[in-house]
Amino acid sequence: MTLRLILGDQLGVGISSLKDTSKKNDLILLCEVKTEATYVKHHKKKIAFVFSSMRHFANELRAQGFNVRYTAYDDPQNSGSLLGEVKRALAKTNKTDVVVTEASEYRLRDEMSRWDEQLAATVTVLDDDRFLCNHSAFNDWAEGRKQLRMEYFYRDMRRKYSVLMNDAQPVGGQWNFDAENRKPPKEGLNVPSTFHTTPDAITTEVMALVEQHFPDHFGNLLPFHYAVTREQALAALDSFIETRLQTFGDYQDAMVQGEPWMYHSHISLYINCGLLDPLECIRRAERTYYDGDAPLNSVEGFIRQILGWREYIRGIYWLKMPEYKEANYLNATRALPDFYWTGDTQMNCLRQCVTETKENAYAHHIQRLMVLGNFALIAGIHPDEVNEWFLLVYADAYEWVELPNVTGMALFADGGVVASKPYASSGAYINKMSDYCKSCHYKVAKKNGPEACPFNYLYWDFVTRNREHFAGNPRMGLIYKSYARMSDEKHDAVADDSRRFFKALDSGQAI
Repeated sequence: MTLRLILGDQLGVGISSLKDTSKKNDLILLCEVKTEATYVKHHKKKIAFVFSSMRHFANELRAQGFNVRYTAYDDPQNSGSLLGEVKRALAKTNKTDVVVTEASEYRLRDEMSRWDEQLAATVTVLDDDRFLCNHSAFNDWAEGRKQLRMEYFYRDMRRKYSVLMNDAQPVGGQWNFDAENRKPPKEGLNVPSTFHTTPDAITTEVMALVEQHFPDHFGNLLPFHYAVTREQALAALDSFIETRLQTFGDYQDAMVQGEPWMYHSHISLYINCGLLDPLECIRRAERTYYDGDAPLNSVEGFIRQILGWREYIRGIYWLKMPEYKEANYLNATRALPDFYWTGDTQMNCLRQCVTETKENAYAHHIQRLMVLGNFALIAGIHPDEVNEWFLLVYADAYEWVELPNVTGMALFADGGVVASKPYASSGAYINKMSDYCKSCHYKVAKKNGPEACPFNYLYWDFVTRNREHFAGNPRMGLIYKSYARMSDEKHDAVADDSRRFFKALDSGQAI
């Protein structure tokens, strides 16, 4: 006599809370609630994606003979919270037990830890076994290590799951082909279209609901083409494997104006909400390599994102929470600029990335890290504001994946738990890996002055004002030697340009 609660990022029949379900006696509950839709003002596309996927999943369960109770967002009786909906469902049924798979975010798992006291029912919280490294296994791996570097975790995961392995050795003789995956864009790249679906009646109804109830949320709702069923998500995976995986490795760091999707898979939102299983994606890519249909650098790079980085980031999150959320190692204090919401800036790289994020609820990892994150780092924007923005704007964002990527990788706010050095760069990197600088108001070749690319002098300003944090970092030694060789006039120009820029930024002037 069990009530089985399914959360909005648990939309797979293999979820632990559905195992051993009695189709005759158990009730499955899914609910769209205000607390989850608005704890940050999620991108309109994300809300539409999650709600539509939930409704389709509920229908899939009903078709399989399960007893499903579904609360729509606009149900007049909707209490607005998960706890309230569980209470309401228990009051109307004879269920005495509640089963749920653990929440992926700390705030919700912490809330659920008190449900036993608040409900007239026994609450059982199960492990989320969709991940390939559980909490205890990651903690065991981390125990006693001075540095928690992803590369070594990834190698252990390759061994554990025997992925791209020849007995005890990696296929191709090396673990990581990242050095081959940094080609800048070139003229004439033929980028395939990403996977598209046409909204059905359910999705169309959800989009109308989003426009009505979330009109002031960030982002464009239309056009909407995301997969919202497992069948569609599998088709999206197939599309990537067949049309983009072969070239993914070479150009995974490249950025091209007007090409938001490039050769990336665009399936992270489907894995993170449960429509795709991470191991099936890994095995599918691995098989493509063995069949001779994609090169090793592309396949290994794709697999590393899932088997290595995704699992590692989730492990760091749960190992370090809740203190991790408060990390601000560099004592950054500046407010998030308005152009992160509007795209209204003369810096073309930022304008492109913000605009594409607003349109698609998506940007690929280099846009997030080396443009949006890089600017936030060198400008000294407070981690709380940057984290809220990243959590809010992307369809694949949940705090477990967003927080370590932003606090650790992008902002170095954790003091080096995730990254061995800050991922700060001048405009030269952006110019190398994109065509953004060609259409920019500023000149990337100029290092100082009003026409200079702000990334150029802000980079050195960042290096200067954070000397006490990084002077002893072995990966920053050459940087500080370069700064020491600069003339006093150059030092003064960096300081003057940075003061001028920050004065304009902080006063809301166009920059």
